[in-house]
Amino acid sequence: MARGRKRKSTEKERESNGGAEPEEGVGVEAVKKEEGVLEKLNGGKGMEVDVAGEGMKKPGRRGRKKGKVVGKRDSGAGEKDKGGHLKDRLRNVARKVNYEESWGEGDEDEDRVAVKKRGRKRRKVGQNQTSSAKKVDGGKKLLGKRRKKINQTNVANAKENVQNQATVTMSKRNKWIEEQSLMCHQCQRNDNGRVVRCKKCKRKRYCIPCLTRWYPDTVEDFIAEACPVCREICNCKACLRLDVPLKNLKNLELNVSKDVQIECNKFVLQTLLPFLRRINDEQTIEKEMEAKLQGLVLPELKIELADCPIDERTYCNNCKTSIFDFHRSCPRCCFDLCLICCQELRDGHLQGGEGEVTMQYIDRGFDYLHGGKEKKVKMSTEPSPKDHVKPKSWWKAKEDGSIPCPPKYMGGCGHCSLELRCMFAENLVSELVRKAEEIARTYKLMDVAAIPLQQRLCFNSVGDVDLSNGKLRKAASREDFDDNYLYCPRAQDIDHGDLKHFQWHWSRGEPVIVSSVLESASGLSWEPLVMWRAVRQLKHIKHDRDLEVTAIDCLDWCEGPINIHQFFIGYNKFRPDRHKWPQILKLKDWPPSNLFEKRLPRHCSEFISCLPFKEYTHPQNGPLNLIVKLPEKSLKPDLGPKTYIAYGFAQELGRGDSVTKLHCDMSDAVNVLTHMAEVKLGDEDLVNIEELKKKHFEQDQNELFGNIKAGDEKVENNICDVSRNKLEGLEASEGGALWDIFRRQDVPKLQEYLKKHFKEFRHIHCCPLQQVVHPIHDQTFYLTLDHKRKLKEEYGIEPWTFVQKLGDAVFIPAGCPHQVRNLKSCIKVALDFVSPENIGECIRLTEEFRTLPQNHRAKEDKLEVKKIIVHAMREVVDNLDQKPRSETATASLLEDSK
Repeated sequence: MARGRKRKSTEKERESNGGAEPEEGVGVEAVKKEEGVLEKLNGGKGMEVDVAGEGMKKPGRRGRKKGKVVGKRDSGAGEKDKGGHLKDRLRNVARKVNYEESWGEGDEDEDRVAVKKRGRKRRKVGQNQTSSAKKVDGGKKLLGKRRKKINQTNVANAKENVQNQATVTMSKRNKWIEEQSLMCHQCQRNDNGRVVRCKKCKRKRYCIPCLTRWYPDTVEDFIAEACPVCREICNCKACLRLDVPLKNLKNLELNVSKDVQIECNKFVLQTLLPFLRRINDEQTIEKEMEAKLQGLVLPELKIELADCPIDERTYCNNCKTSIFDFHRSCPRCCFDLCLICCQELRDGHLQGGEGEVTMQYIDRGFDYLHGGKEKKVKMSTEPSPKDHVKPKSWWKAKEDGSIPCPPKYMGGCGHCSLELRCMFAENLVSELVRKAEEIARTYKLMDVAAIPLQQRLCFNSVGDVDLSNGKLRKAASREDFDDNYLYCPRAQDIDHGDLKHFQWHWSRGEPVIVSSVLESASGLSWEPLVMWRAVRQLKHIKHDRDLEVTAIDCLDWCEGPINIHQFFIGYNKFRPDRHKWPQILKLKDWPPSNLFEKRLPRHCSEFISCLPFKEYTHPQNGPLNLIVKLPEKSLKPDLGPKTYIAYGFAQELGRGDSVTKLHCDMSDAVNVLTHMAEVKLGDEDLVNIEELKKKHFEQDQNELFGNIKAGDEKVENNICDVSRNKLEGLEASEGGALWDIFRRQDVPKLQEYLKKHFKEFRHIHCCPLQQVVHPIHDQTFYLTLDHKRKLKEEYGIEPWTFVQKLGDAVFIPAGCPHQVRNLKSCIKVALDFVSPENIGECIRLTEEFRTLPQNHRAKEDKLEVKKIIVHAMREVVDNLDQKPRSETATASLLEDSK
């Protein structure tokens, strides 16, 4: 018999049974209705009855007994309260019951078969060979033990007793289940009142307080239809800390057909081939020089392979540019020099090794930040920037073109000559160029910029901007230009044809805004406290305790530690300093981008799933994202996802604004506003802000301009007019961040303006800028409304200016300087990628970075763009070279090229 546990009797059940234990047959129907394991007693075949309601258990070896046929039920009559048969009955609660399949049908003298235990053969106790066969109780030749006669009257009485008692037990059991099922999945409490039950899984429940706090935008019917656990958007501690990403997101993976993959490969090949030729030319020049030094002809030259593991990055010791293949190295001290530095050294104008530049920012005290008196400070005696410059005038190439190793103070040894080394096969690049040119001649490739005007959705038939399609957003007011409107489709309206439209704008270096991208995601919460709970790991063995983070105060641009929970409290509430000025704090790259996927796996999957144009943005298999072309084991650049969390304020303060200062990213980027919260200020707070702005203006006039003449009038009319600082023509109330993105062709004029007016800007400790190394790469400027107005008046240029709303994905092309100011507290998530169209800008920026001082923040080349070009061309050439070119495929290609 199957073994079961003894069911404890409640006091009410014992009272209803006269103080005795419940009868064995009572409650069978109730158990069936709740657990769904039993068939109806009436007409059911022999089954194991689990009156304990805890599910059947397989019998052990010691508990196996022969099946017992129950022919007469006496409702427990004759059983004693303890000992003997009662113990045996409690030990074997589930008995075998065999009733006739259809009562009242068939012959009454039909033989029955007793069901035996599993593992033993069934043994027939009677057979009905013919209609005149002997009855069971009258047979003499039956095998085994004689079967008792079944009294149908007793059976009917037993059934009636079961049904009567089932009603009472069912109500008691339902009450017991109701009491146990008040536990909320979110807070794990059962004393928060009413709960909403999930009709899908029928297991999870959420109390009303938790729904109000953690799921404020959802209604009860939405939760009842499918709970957050079923939808994979639950933000309780247990679910957020699962180290597995979401699996049921529709758009998480990118499935690319073979035809699309081929078209993408052709586009990459066509775009990168000119840059691969340039790399090959640089290597050929250096190989010819090496052959000349060794007295060999070029085909006889053998170049030694450098010892550089694939998971390590090698830099030029002079300009800090990454080395991916050919370079010169000292055999004694391992001093490495890139090919560009070799050419410049031979030409006599070596760059990239400029000395360190020291910027001094003096802390004049907290009162100084708000126009007060500065505290007396002791000036440091650090050497000037000129003292850091190392003389290099004597380090020159020899007359034969060979390059000696530099002296020790430059990182070399000064003894040997630098020898040519390579990291790939010697002829890899030249062979790639040959194959790529052959494939390019085979396929007739169409330039994206040559798309007919009629196919550009932004223009009508006569070539004018078409504002009726609803996919354009005005962002500038330049005269005689057709780029004042930005391409801005909704994520739900994007279809296959929009990729070509995106590419046309993208190839022109224009930003693209895709709205409502979060509507295509699962709905996982991006509330700051939800993210904090997901990242906070107090006892998890895989993670450290990250309760304190580093925040930047936008007033003095100084960093300091803060409790992460306290930071997020200030995200939603006004946080003044002791002068009652808004304290604007920001976190950058929290959690660290290399841990984003590990610490926030569900949010990472949610973010990737909502990205539009995944051919470019998917970080694992986007066919037009060149980063994915790098070998799996190679050291890849850190491109995100990264989070940018900061407070915000709608009014432009002029000092202490929540801004990302003007800068230029080395690669392309997409930035999604995932959450925003408005911090409301009272009338008294606004009055205090205006009074402090007057002091700020007087201080600026005195320090930056040397006079305070007409200061009061200018303050009243210009600076302190709150209504003036409101965004004109922009729906700031619906947006979270104000973007200014400059065109690439306007960069020279922008740099000229900043060099002219740099003393009007402040940076760390609110100190006025003393010098500029690079106006954009220094990341020390933010152009206010006044400066943008002066920029247009003096140089005739203006940026694309627009407000980023919740769910907007902003695509920023590489090489476009941009700045951002938060109008509200915002959480933005960004991902960098490298597109074929902007690979030239990546190379240009790399060349700019190599000329910066050694200690500059943008000096290091982490992208390794030339390495990306070689690996990308290697992959697309292999893919296109192996494809069989049938007549059908050729005809299709010819048709597409027409």
